[in-house]
Amino acid sequence: MNLFDQISEDIKKAMLARDKVRLEALRGVKKEFLEAKTAKGANGELSDDTATKIMVKMVKQRKESAKIYQENNRAELAENELAEAAVIEEYLPKQLSPEELEAELKAIIAETGASSPKEMGKVMGIATKRLAGKAEGKLISAKVKELLA
Repeated sequence: MNLFDQISEDIKKAMLARDKVRLEALRGVKKEFLEAKTAKGANGELSDDTATKIMVKMVKQRKESAKIYQENNRAELAENELAEAAVIEEYLPKQLSPEELEAELKAIIAETGASSPKEMGKVMGIATKRLAGKAEGKLISAKVKELLA
């Protein structure tokens, strides 16, 4: 079962369970999926890779919104955003631990032969593709800088 079908099934389960937060989060995901499916050049298909990228973006947006709400003393809105982010994260691949991330990046650096910060772009190109959905871009970038310095 692909992610689109899984989300559709889980929307039904959330409706039956009357789980408002889960239902809202999953409806938001399905909306984004449908928009991606009907976008120009999509051929009405949605690969799991594309679906994962969409959900990573959605989680990031929710967390940024929650941070802004907290800065403006709107804790109830921040809690809702974080709860929705947690629901969406359940469908993403397991995030790499800092040790696993470092090991992966060291392998990529060895593979590309990069040895200085000037060659960071080479490493980042491969790393962002290979680690998509498994680690945040900011974390990858910071770790690559640290390893090449």
